[in-house]
Amino acid sequence: MTEPSPAVAAAIEAELRLLDPVVRVSEDLLASMLHPDFREIGTSGRIWDRDTIIGVLTAADAPRPGPLTASRMRGERLAPDLVHLTFDTESKGLRSHRSSLWRLTGRDWLLYFHQGTPFIDDPFAEV
Repeated sequence: MTEPSPAVAAAIEAELRLLDPVVRVSEDLLASMLHPDFREIGTSGRIWDRDTIIGVLTAADAPRPGPLTASRMRGERLAPDLVHLTFDTESKGLRSHRSSLWRLTGRDWLLYFHQGTPFIDDPFAEV
């Protein structure tokens, strides 16, 4: 397997940071990692914008899921300023396919779009 390009490696590193529970409850850290035009289609099917997702994740009464474990992460640089990542996560037995677009904004890679799709069995796991 070849090493990812520096752009893909930077996006992977940032994605893994976003899975860290410490980052997920910090308004400042989330704000520094999400693009101003960020959008997400959550595993529930709900569409989130940047301000709403930051507010929900950092609220004092927000549910705290267990640690997220990521697997099968891979990426591709689609343009000089755009990286697409795909991976799976698992937390407390719930598994999701994930897709993220990271945009180079200034000197930082910021999460521009994210989608999570729950799954039970994955007959195409090796595809």
